[in-house]
Amino acid sequence: MIALLVAVGSGLGAAARLVVDRNVSIRFPSVFPWGTLTVNVLGSFGLGLLATSTSGVEAAALVGAGGLGGFTTVSTFGYETVRLLRSGAWLLGAANALGNVGLGLLAAAGGVALATWLG
Repeated sequence: MIALLVAVGSGLGAAARLVVDRNVSIRFPSVFPWGTLTVNVLGSFGLGLLATSTSGVEAAALVGAGGLGGFTTVSTFGYETVRLLRSGAWLLGAANALGNVGLGLLAAAGGVALATWLG
């Protein structure tokens, strides 16, 4: 049952990632991958919030491992960073790497803090 929840959540999360990434990319056309950064930061915040506020295995499987796991993307982040670096856009590549990791960590900490504050 848990595997089915993860599978359903993953499908929904991946579809949501596509929608968010495309909308951000359309609104902010750039060589910089704003869409991927957006989903990774939002997903980090969401997982920090969820992991701190729930102990339910089913919710963690559906929303956490499945939904947020499907929503966020370290593989696309890695590819886009390498693409920027290979094209000579060193500053953008470094900004993408630091932005995904740094902002992701801050967002996760923010989710944990909010869940702790809410209580």
